[in-house]
Amino acid sequence: MFGRVKSLDAILATAEKKSLHRSLGAFQLTMLGVGAIIGTGIFVLTAEAAQKAGPGMLISFIIAGFVCAVAALCYAEMASMVPVSGSAYTYSYAVMGELLAWMVGWALVLEYAVAAGAVAVGWSGYFVGLLREYLGITLPAELVNADALIAQIKLAFGATNSEAIQTAIATGGFVNLPAAIIALLVTWLLVIGTKESAYINAVLVMVKITALTLFVILALPVMNSANFEPFAPLGFGGISAAAASIFFAYVGFDAVSTAAEETKNPQRNMPIGLIGSLAICTVFYILVASGVIGSVGAQPLFDAAGNALAPGSTELAAACVTDAGKSVVCSKEALAWTLREIGWQQIGNLVGLAAGLALPSVILMMMFGQTRIFFVMSRDGLLPEVLSKVHPKYHTPHVVTVITGIFVAIFAALFPVGALADISNSGTLFAFAMVAIAVLMLRKRDPSRTRPFRTPAVWLVSPLAAFGCLYLFWSLSGYTKLLFVGWAVIGLIVYFAYSRKRSHVGRGLVEVHEMDADVPPQPVPPLPGGIDLND
Repeated sequence: MFGRVKSLDAILATAEKKSLHRSLGAFQLTMLGVGAIIGTGIFVLTAEAAQKAGPGMLISFIIAGFVCAVAALCYAEMASMVPVSGSAYTYSYAVMGELLAWMVGWALVLEYAVAAGAVAVGWSGYFVGLLREYLGITLPAELVNADALIAQIKLAFGATNSEAIQTAIATGGFVNLPAAIIALLVTWLLVIGTKESAYINAVLVMVKITALTLFVILALPVMNSANFEPFAPLGFGGISAAAASIFFAYVGFDAVSTAAEETKNPQRNMPIGLIGSLAICTVFYILVASGVIGSVGAQPLFDAAGNALAPGSTELAAACVTDAGKSVVCSKEALAWTLREIGWQQIGNLVGLAAGLALPSVILMMMFGQTRIFFVMSRDGLLPEVLSKVHPKYHTPHVVTVITGIFVAIFAALFPVGALADISNSGTLFAFAMVAIAVLMLRKRDPSRTRPFRTPAVWLVSPLAAFGCLYLFWSLSGYTKLLFVGWAVIGLIVYFAYSRKRSHVGRGLVEVHEMDADVPPQPVPPLPGGIDLND
């Protein structure tokens, strides 16, 4: 299992050739993290968390933030030692061997591609709301969700033909067309390599922060303490389940850890940037969640037997039709809906507009991350080398980008946001746990190696990160864990049937790629988001 370790010295040779200038201080790192983190879960998953935990989702945000914080400290040590492409996949290859590296890379498909689908679905909810509020256009239900399709699939597989199933078929749709379209548009941008300036990125970060600040200012003054009772209607199990989903809202801090090579005094500034950005986002998230709970309530919906309905289920969709939009758990644009409910109609529309502007850039970053992981795995021989082909005109890895975009569009078109977020989290939690373990293994195996950033109290922090990830993974729904196991089994089949025999490390060809600069074979113009593949 631990054989075929890729030489860490060979990987580091790439970084030595780049010799990036150390220019980032603690403030820049913190703002980088805030910009990367805010923009996914807080706009998308607040309603999902409310259905799972009710007002107790406040505790869920704290739990998820803590697990992210200890995982980030482990991530930063590996990123400072191995500042090249590949993320957790490359770190695992250098420490734990090819098989586990393959499994991490395979799991990262869930982190990036499925997460991009989740954000696309979240964007769709805000986009549909904007069309309705600004232009008076109401898109037909058949085109904005797949509830009817999912209900009919359940019937085909033997589900009881209940009233909820029939309501979902009558009122639901067959495809989330806006989500699929935005995924395909982002794919097109990634293929043609259109440059998005750093100025536009900075503006979008300010738009996101301003929207959340405005929400807090308007929602907190009208809080009603009665809306916080009962605080945990589904007990601590519901809080844990919500924390596992809300973990999605924090993913993005690795943008800080991967900047380790460009950080001044990383021993001091890296933990400030990591913990500072996570702390700021956690405070924002708690204030926003408090505003939602206190102003409009956040109690979950139950069936006739008193059981909480599963988020994203046909039963919940049917209950929301009966509820007639009176509960935040039924909203696909929770923050904008909340402001409209408390009398701020136009500002609610502006918050929806802010989400509509900001979320596509998050989809882009996630899809880019996915294509980059595939690109590196392809260069290592673990995936077909056609995936690392570069377009002759646009000089981008177009094959893997198009394939990724098609799958993301399918995910976004057919699955609810909560299910996609949970599936994404399963892959992310596995990858983060492997990084935490890799830090300890490398400390034991190679204690004298230079570490620009060292995880503080590593023998405490690293196990906390690994067990925290395991705890959140175990708190995911049963079907999500089964899907992850099924995905892992498929990955093992692909590895032993194809990848193992074609691996460059296994064939003794490590130097072919690792001694080259960590870029595609031709100069690549910057991609959207200001990402330069030549860096």
